[in-house]
Amino acid sequence: MTTSPPPPRIADHTVAQTHIDRWSPRAFDGSSISEGLLFSLFEAARWAPSAFNAQPWRFVYALRDTPDFEGLLASLLPMNQGWARHASALMYVLSDKLVTLPGQSDLIPSTTASFDTGSAWGALAHQATTLGLHTHAMAGFDRVLATQQIGNSSRYHIEAAIAVGRLGDPQSLPDMLREREFPSPRRPVSAFAFAGTLPQD
Repeated sequence: MTTSPPPPRIADHTVAQTHIDRWSPRAFDGSSISEGLLFSLFEAARWAPSAFNAQPWRFVYALRDTPDFEGLLASLLPMNQGWARHASALMYVLSDKLVTLPGQSDLIPSTTASFDTGSAWGALAHQATTLGLHTHAMAGFDRVLATQQIGNSSRYHIEAAIAVGRLGDPQSLPDMLREREFPSPRRPVSAFAFAGTLPQD
């Protein structure tokens, strides 16, 4: 049974077009990108907001056709390896679990590191869209293998793996994934934004 794609995305309220155009494909074309182009994405992440300006995000990356790329690829779950091998770059995004408050020197546990790192990832994803690239964040990775590959210490939490690249042919995907290879719809704002209080369950 073939799933029909949803109608084109149309915003209900005024929003920059990049927010509508950004989506998470799995079909990449296997082309290479320069480190300079990739660093334009990191530059966008650099300017994300964070509590106390702690900037807790860390990215470990590898461009395709490099030994490190194969290592990052091998740490993904097999289903994700099947399509992510065609990405132009792979990376892990991590958050620093410790923070130094302004005017102090001691490290204390951060309560906002994951939230702030998510902001940086979002900025990176939207920058990719403006450059004609696409990103796909994944929770499907082997945390032990990923930790061994990137040399993660207990101070950092691996938030997600990310594939970056240019759109490829959906026919390269297995049937189950190919049927989902289109921008997904979104719930209306009224489903998640509430004035004053949350609705009663």
